[in-house]
Amino acid sequence: MARTALVTGGSRGIGAAISKALKEAGYQVAATYAGNDEKAKAFTDETGIKTYKWNVADYDESKAGIEQVESDLGPIDIVVANAGITRDAPFHKMKPEQWKEVVDTNLTGVFNTVHPVWPGMRERGFGRIIVISSINGQKGQFAQVNYAATKAGDLGIVKSLAQEGASKGITANAICPGYIATEMVMAVPEKVREAIIGQIPTGRLGEPEEIARCVTFLASDDSQFINGSTISANGGQFFV
Repeated sequence: MARTALVTGGSRGIGAAISKALKEAGYQVAATYAGNDEKAKAFTDETGIKTYKWNVADYDESKAGIEQVESDLGPIDIVVANAGITRDAPFHKMKPEQWKEVVDTNLTGVFNTVHPVWPGMRERGFGRIIVISSINGQKGQFAQVNYAATKAGDLGIVKSLAQEGASKGITANAICPGYIATEMVMAVPEKVREAIIGQIPTGRLGEPEEIARCVTFLASDDSQFINGSTISANGGQFFV
């Protein structure tokens, strides 16, 4: 029986590429989304991947949604915590609600997604936790104190879960994408985009599918000895 993968924020951008790649690799995939019903339906119509609507920042919503996924598809073996938001502002102008919204989604949202499935993974002796962090969680970024803090915190979650889950056949790893050619990045003014590309040694933006291939590997049995690691997929822009 095919293993079941849950991809939060899995119907658009990098998440959509991950969902598609996991399906192509033979997994049953459930993709979550936060609000855009029309685009979620279009994604399901295109791919056949079922979508589920909940707010990862809410523990009860997440727990109920996960229970529905497991009722529909079976126990969740792979979690890809990809959902994230930005609320950018220079620190001296950042409002408390901008801080809280990003922390609730990008950091607490990982807890809310992983915590409900953790006991089942321990009982079954298998699990893959894959958290999509960011280059800006590694190096920081102007006007992203909130975002960078959460993405750095995600790496701490991964390193800790790796130690707790190792004896139970569970691995936890992170991927830190650099600048990827998503709708959001392609929507910025061309001059800004060119300036970004100028900082990337490979001379181009990454593709969502390149991140998806990293996820597919980490979800597989071939990755079982890789635990607590961070894959930096940034075209050589930043080294840890």
